[in-house]
Amino acid sequence: MTKSFAALSGALGLTLTAATALAAPAAPAAPPPAPAIAHGPAIAGVCMLSVNQAIAQSTVGGWVRTRLDQIVTQVRAELGPEETSIQTDGKALDASKATLDQATLQSKAQALQARYGALQQKAELRQREVKATQDKALNRIAQELEPIAQQLYQAHRCSILVDKGSVMLANPDMDLTPGAITALNGKIQQFPFDREHLDTGAPAAN
Repeated sequence: MTKSFAALSGALGLTLTAATALAAPAAPAAPPPAPAIAHGPAIAGVCMLSVNQAIAQSTVGGWVRTRLDQIVTQVRAELGPEETSIQTDGKALDASKATLDQATLQSKAQALQARYGALQQKAELRQREVKATQDKALNRIAQELEPIAQQLYQAHRCSILVDKGSVMLANPDMDLTPGAITALNGKIQQFPFDREHLDTGAPAAN
């Protein structure tokens, strides 16, 4: 084996980082002050809504980000010690290569490789689980938002509702997003959820 055992174990850090780097979309940063734009009159019946903005800037959206951060921290706490142990044993094996016979060295190297492979698989599984958890949580908020959007659509006598993200500029009087955020905040602020468990086939109870 040409690569040192310590280097082999250390390479796993990239996998662990990827497995725990997921998070809910952050609330958009406040844009810099834009020059005043003279809009034409609002077009009757045309309304806009940004689902992403409504979720990100809502109270429940902030709660989901906080909870996902907690779950990611738990995953790191689970995988980190295993990674450290592999790195430590890899360095020890590198240091003892000169004193071990070939058969013993090969056996220990294979055992280390097996541990590395198992931890890599676990890290990849946790990555999928965190992503599934995020998707489920955001879908829950979207479901809560859907009837709100319908109510606003009817209340504003809209004839069409377009995605705000697909519009470069428009009269803000046609934007239903602020009202959607207010209504969503009044409807739900948080809900319990845990990391999805894809290895058992049974998702965590929400």
